Amino acid sequence: MAQEKTSLEKAGHLEYTHREDGVAADAWHHGVDAEKLPTGYFRSSFFLGTMLASGLSVSAGVGGFALAAPLLATINAEIGPDPDIVWVALVYTMTLAIGQALVGRLSDIFGRRWFFIGGSFLALIGCIISAVAHNVPALVGGTALIGFVAASQLSYTFVLGELVPFKFRFMSLGFVYIWAIPFSGFGPALSYALVQHPGPGWRSCYYPMIVINAAATPCWFLFYHPPTFHMKYADRKSRLQVVKDLDFIGLILFIGGLLIFLMGRSWGGSSFMPLKKPLVPMHLFRNMKWVSVVMLVVVGASVYYAFAIIWPTIIFMLYISGLTYGGWLACVTRCAINTGQVSGGWLSKHVGRQKWQLVACSIASCAMLGAAGCATPNNKNTIIGLLFVGCFFIGWLESVGLAMTGIVIDDQNEIGTAVDVAGSIRSAVSTVASTLYTVVLTNRLEKTIPAVVPPALVKAGLPVASVPSFLSAITVGTPAAFAAVDGLTDAIELAGITAYKPASSQAYRTVMLVTIAFLGLGLFFSFWAPNVDELMTNRVSQTLHKRKDENVVGA
Repeated sequence: MAQEKTSLEKAGHLEYTHREDGVAADAWHHGVDAEKLPTGYFRSSFFLGTMLASGLSVSAGVGGFALAAPLLATINAEIGPDPDIVWVALVYTMTLAIGQALVGRLSDIFGRRWFFIGGSFLALIGCIISAVAHNVPALVGGTALIGFVAASQLSYTFVLGELVPFKFRFMSLGFVYIWAIPFSGFGPALSYALVQHPGPGWRSCYYPMIVINAAATPCWFLFYHPPTFHMKYADRKSRLQVVKDLDFIGLILFIGGLLIFLMGRSWGGSSFMPLKKPLVPMHLFRNMKWVSVVMLVVVGASVYYAFAIIWPTIIFMLYISGLTYGGWLACVTRCAINTGQVSGGWLSKHVGRQKWQLVACSIASCAMLGAAGCATPNNKNTIIGLLFVGCFFIGWLESVGLAMTGIVIDDQNEIGTAVDVAGSIRSAVSTVASTLYTVVLTNRLEKTIPAVVPPALVKAGLPVASVPSFLSAITVGTPAAFAAVDGLTDAIELAGITAYKPASSQAYRTVMLVTIAFLGLGLFFSFWAPNVDELMTNRVSQTLHKRKDENVVGA
């Protein structure tokens, strides 16, 4: 069918071209030059309010994981014990992986507005459920909801990316990452500060998220007015017709496969019949530029989520026991990643040659984090320095790579799909990586601790029957836990801790070395990454509109 063109009135309207499938294809599909937008567009309440909503949502989405992750042992001691406590962390990335595959694709098709309003509201409900949970299964359930709807909260890459000129896409991510710093960067310090004071304890980790989500929801409602379903299809298709075109079989297989441990990547559906709206367009995976930057983003996320769980345990097992100082040290990796993300977002375009930025970041992070395998109880400052530098480059790599997942695609019409499929893969692999790190650490501790610590305790005078109690107490680390160990004296406690540190450091060194496998994979794919300097133009992929009409904001 020949393309049909419908011209809107010049004043304050964009010109829409319609493709055969009915999708409006001008500013939304091909883009519009930013200089042709109405005066004041980027200073309008709609644009600035959307930026505010995105920032608040990123804070809430990150905080839903970052504040609780360091406190799993404390939480388990209060509402457990339950061996499934680790799922409080793992279920977040698992449900996030599912949500991201859905939000990007479905909002590309039906319009974004209500996905983000509803996501913010449901995040508020999830935080309330988690704050009042009285057992571990209830907390896992609340976190599952938080993770699932965080898919919309963490979709800033395409929400803001499509609203700003291409040349500012990296910088838009730099702006968003600033909002993540309070909870992502300083989350552990805040978490440990909260549990030291009488009152709600770990539950207060969810209170700031409740407030932020309550503020973000009306911001999305009042200010975020992207192209509607009508504007996308121009009356050529009804919602029912579009729903019929969806890949429901792929959707079911994808969700079911992930829940059965991340095995089904929604390949079902495309192989048995041609689909107009596949859940995951497979042509994305034939775009090597896109695949390479996705793999780099996967590597960065696997390091972030794994170290969010592992690094605090290293601190308290090897280096210190004070919660306040330990909380600040636990911020090292997160702050380094956030600093790298902001720096990469603001400076990447000016540095240029994005491929070689990614290669350099991959080499530096692999070298620094691999070298952290030299961890012992006596080289705290060395390990902190190596981790900070390595994680800084991980943050830079992730910032540049994540922006590029929405830049290197062939059709900006699919930016939401491309970015959130990348995010889904990122979250799914992060779940696997976190599980792998945890399993490696647990297995190594089961070998190194029994070989060293019990003999040292018995030699110091602790009854053999009290050894298991001591090993349990040292993982909790509180005075009350040690006080419950029969026959324990200060001298015996010191002897046990002295033996425990080098024994556990052997296990932690193994975990650090495992990062080389992930980072080595990232280094390989970095050589396939493209440069995008020539794409840094003044084009805007999508514009905000006034309520209920097609007038561009500012007209």
